[in-house]
Amino acid sequence: MNYRKDNSISYEIKNRVSILGKFIGVFWFSELLDLLVFKGGLDRFGIIPHDLVGLRGILFAPFLHGGLNHLIANTIPFVVLSWFVMLQETSDFWVVTLLTMIVGGFGVWLFGVPGSVHIGASILIFGYLGFLLLRGYFQRNFVSIFLSVIVSFLYGGSVLGMLPSRHGISWEGHLFGFLGGVLAAKLIANEKQGSLS
Repeated sequence: MNYRKDNSISYEIKNRVSILGKFIGVFWFSELLDLLVFKGGLDRFGIIPHDLVGLRGILFAPFLHGGLNHLIANTIPFVVLSWFVMLQETSDFWVVTLLTMIVGGFGVWLFGVPGSVHIGASILIFGYLGFLLLRGYFQRNFVSIFLSVIVSFLYGGSVLGMLPSRHGISWEGHLFGFLGGVLAAKLIANEKQGSLS
């Protein structure tokens, strides 16, 4: 491996660490600000189904959490799954994140319980999960299939989170976030196949 290639790999790793660090930094800064200054008041910027004002939550909800326990529970799977999303191409992360926020957010807004407020990075986590589990199926290359198997082994049981369960858990966010990730897997696979033909 020559120096130029080594330098390129080193740059990619630093870039990915920087992206994840910024996301995690925003998650933690927002939650600490909410807890210490706004006393939970920022949560009203989450997705509020069937409310036009609640549409703003499509942008803000993934960065808001219902306390430190919620945030801690989301931090590790966010880092692991988003790193896996970036493994083939860093640009995949941005496509999957954007589509998950849009599809997941609108899905929650359309089908969530009126008057409820949906917050948390789990909408993104389930989007990354959907992308990673189905990318192998759509792309049909060794690396994608291998990653799908690894993620299935590590987080496959999480798909049960898309079913209605405990009160206060946004299964709608999980379900529609997952669907956003699946859509991203399909679109990215189509784009890559098109560039090869």
